[in-house]
Amino acid sequence: MLFSARRLLPLLLIALPQMVLAGEVALDAPEEIVELLEPYLPEEVGSTQAQKLSREILSTEGYFSPLFEIREMDGELSLKIDPGPRTKITTVNVTVDGKIDPKIRDEVIASWSLPVGQAFRQDDWSSAKTHLLSRLLASDHAAAKLLDSEAEIDPPNASASLTAHYDAGPRYRFGELRIEGLQRYNPDLVQRYNRVISPGDPYREEKLSALQSTLQATPYFSSVSVQLDQEAGATDGDTVDAPVIVRLRERAAHRISFGAGASSNTGARVEANYHTPNLFNQAWTLDSGLRLEQKKQTAYTDVFFPPDEKNRRHGLGVMAEGTNIQGLQTERYAFGAQSIQQRGSIEQRLSLQWQKEHLRPDGAEETVSIALVPNVMWTWRKVDNPLNPQRGAVIQAQIGGATKAVISDQNFLRLHSRVQQFIPLGKADTLILHGEIGYTAAESRQGIPQDYLFRTGGTGSVRGYAYQSLGVKEGAAIVGGRYLAVGSIEATHWLDDSWGIAAFVDAGDAVDSLQDARLAVGYGLGGRWRSPAGPLGIDLAYGQRTSKLQLHFSLAIPF
Repeated sequence: MLFSARRLLPLLLIALPQMVLAGEVALDAPEEIVELLEPYLPEEVGSTQAQKLSREILSTEGYFSPLFEIREMDGELSLKIDPGPRTKITTVNVTVDGKIDPKIRDEVIASWSLPVGQAFRQDDWSSAKTHLLSRLLASDHAAAKLLDSEAEIDPPNASASLTAHYDAGPRYRFGELRIEGLQRYNPDLVQRYNRVISPGDPYREEKLSALQSTLQATPYFSSVSVQLDQEAGATDGDTVDAPVIVRLRERAAHRISFGAGASSNTGARVEANYHTPNLFNQAWTLDSGLRLEQKKQTAYTDVFFPPDEKNRRHGLGVMAEGTNIQGLQTERYAFGAQSIQQRGSIEQRLSLQWQKEHLRPDGAEETVSIALVPNVMWTWRKVDNPLNPQRGAVIQAQIGGATKAVISDQNFLRLHSRVQQFIPLGKADTLILHGEIGYTAAESRQGIPQDYLFRTGGTGSVRGYAYQSLGVKEGAAIVGGRYLAVGSIEATHWLDDSWGIAAFVDAGDAVDSLQDARLAVGYGLGGRWRSPAGPLGIDLAYGQRTSKLQLHFSLAIPF
């Protein structure tokens, strides 16, 4: 059996004797051969050692009959290499034994990734064997194994005959869930999150992974391992019923955290947060915090409950908030409830919120508004990567409203939707299209809290303008209007795996009458960095309406 060049080379460098060097050896070979060998050859190497190293490296790429010629001219050595013919695969014999459905056996064998006629490479040979074994392990056959394999190389004829022999083993079914490591929680908590594994179902590796990922994403566990216990399986005819072992480590019962940061929208920030995942020993998650920003101050407490039998996640929250943005001071007090449910590829969020808002616009009268608003929001996501999408779309739509008949100062109906489309342009470029539209149907904006009206401008909307500076003029302040429209186009070119540059054009406005609509345009350039949390962006944008530059920075992930 052969080894890949990357794994073999360090051993060769240690094992080969160090020779007295006659000078640096220059390679005289086809360009693709030079590119293959140069990264692994020392800067100065003796001719004999260079031949041995080159022969071993070339063999991993299917060149088993290279010819070498050493030349010396003016005291310099050169090694001429004729790699010879590249070995091609002439026969493949893959067999799978065991109690496996004939149709599945044929499909698995057909998935073999190293066919006749392809050049032989050691890495491809190893990958092909691993890939086929993974196919067997992924469904029904949790004990599948590779019994033996052989790559028979015929250097004179530049041919390779491959043989791989597998044993699928018995079929497996899921047995009962056995939960280990719980101290504060009832095993029923794990069952609430288990939507994929039921006793008697055929074994599927992706279901184990899905349950592990789901439990790991909860606030309760710091580590999760989900495995099939093959040794404890009970044989039933041609199948084995094996229990599923869920090993858990619980998170700390209490956590206090502090943080600081800055936003181009709301300025510098400090915050403190208290978190417990087991409020009143009921597995209720409590998040409470205080966030102080230059333009916005927020105190909040939220309680989230484990999912119910229909996989709905419920929560309650209370909040107090003060802002001073664009000449408008607000004080807002709110509490509400929400329920979140995943319906196929659509997330549905139902909420009911009561809030009281006190407005103090510079140069205008103070007002107080109260509203009790039921709201429903749907979000559809289909992207290749949630944190760093290059292809796909995200669409969101919501509708909510209030009536004077139920604890509200104004009748209104609010509609809002937005869409983000990611279009790949070759391997290194991405085009991002963003659109947003909103309308609040009401006799006037008076008596409607700002949350249910529209302002725009700043990071995430129309760059080139200050945060929420596009809206309705009231005294010296900017307040929300009943109409919103925003559009954006952005092209990003990635210089490498981490860094990119972007060019963009944004346009939008928020008004109280369509007759006043006049889109504000902003455009500029920015930098992008692919961080573990998603692409970080910094943009310098010019606002055409104000003839000013604005600096924006953000975490550029889809809503």
